[in-house]
Amino acid sequence: MANQMNRRMFLGGLGAAAAIQTADFATAANSASSEKVLIVGVSCSPRKGKTTSTAVQEALKAAKEVDARIETELLDLGGMEIKGWSGGAKPGEAAKIVDDFPLIEPTLRDPRLGGLIIGSPSYFRSMSSLCKAFLERCAVLRKPKLLLADKPVGVVAVGAYRNGGQELVIEQILTAMLCHEVMCVGGKPRAHQGATLWNAYKDDITKDEFGMDSARKVGIRVAEAALKLMK
Repeated sequence: MANQMNRRMFLGGLGAAAAIQTADFATAANSASSEKVLIVGVSCSPRKGKTTSTAVQEALKAAKEVDARIETELLDLGGMEIKGWSGGAKPGEAAKIVDDFPLIEPTLRDPRLGGLIIGSPSYFRSMSSLCKAFLERCAVLRKPKLLLADKPVGVVAVGAYRNGGQELVIEQILTAMLCHEVMCVGGKPRAHQGATLWNAYKDDITKDEFGMDSARKVGIRVAEAALKLMK
């Protein structure tokens, strides 16, 4: 009788332990599935809320639709003053620069950050001076460690002509971001290098269906890559 009781107690203990372990696994799974990933879009046009901003927002919208874990945020630099990097300056000296970069820096340091979508207009077949200044100031994200390393980065470029230097802008931005050891991504088919939009409709960039589609494809690609790279 005593042996039967001991056996029952032993089996009951195993069942309780298994139930606890199952609950722990379920809790861990739920925690992992609910982990949020932030995709940040940066519009580097001096014209706040215009075509570049609209294109970046379209990319962010597509990114958010990829998975419930994706969260997005737009940093529209239009109207902000972002000064370039001083020659020979060190990242630690950035605090001496008086401009608007400190307003956006916390978002770029957010531990949830999983990827970036950077947008710029094409001016004289090159990125905007605001975009160049932004990229230079991101040097503070390189030390003491590379905060953007292994994070996917995609680019959205807007030009006054269909072939107005958009692909050159994409190349320039991605080349700069390689200094952070990021993972450069393009988009889905027909947008392999990145998003290229044509402002041919008096600032209504949504009428460029091909370009808007390329922006969406970049957003999707950045989101998918960010989820795959989650640790």
